[in-house]
Amino acid sequence: MNSNFVIANADQADLHQLAVLFNQYRMFYGQDDDLVTATQFIRQRLAKQDSVILICQNNARDIGGFCQLYPTVSSLAAASSFVLNDLFVSTTMRRMGLGKALLLAAHEYTKRAGASRMVLTTARTNIAAQALYESLGWVRDDDFHVYGLTV
Repeated sequence: MNSNFVIANADQADLHQLAVLFNQYRMFYGQDDDLVTATQFIRQRLAKQDSVILICQNNARDIGGFCQLYPTVSSLAAASSFVLNDLFVSTTMRRMGLGKALLLAAHEYTKRAGASRMVLTTARTNIAAQALYESLGWVRDDDFHVYGLTV
């Protein structure tokens, strides 16, 4: 990673920049451009502290990427774990190691929290992300299918 960047926990001062990136992340996955919804969602996460949002920023506090972890538990492992629900790097800052740095920071956070594992899902077509995950030791689960139900 470029040494001009550091990983930090997001706070309210990061709301606007983070919401812009979160909006871009949602659009990457086919959602409409909706900065209002993105801002409200991130504002709620920061206020409720129900997720951990790690950001990668330069010395000027410009955010180049983020990842968001949600605490949960694993019944099978009988231990706490984290869902790495979101990982995104600005298109202008890709290929600089920010995604890798965020994943490594998420791993360290998980270890420090005493959790047993992290899980994530990604689009089947997101080959670049899959290659990054696998290069860092993530293992794709071929034993279980993931289902969803819109309520």
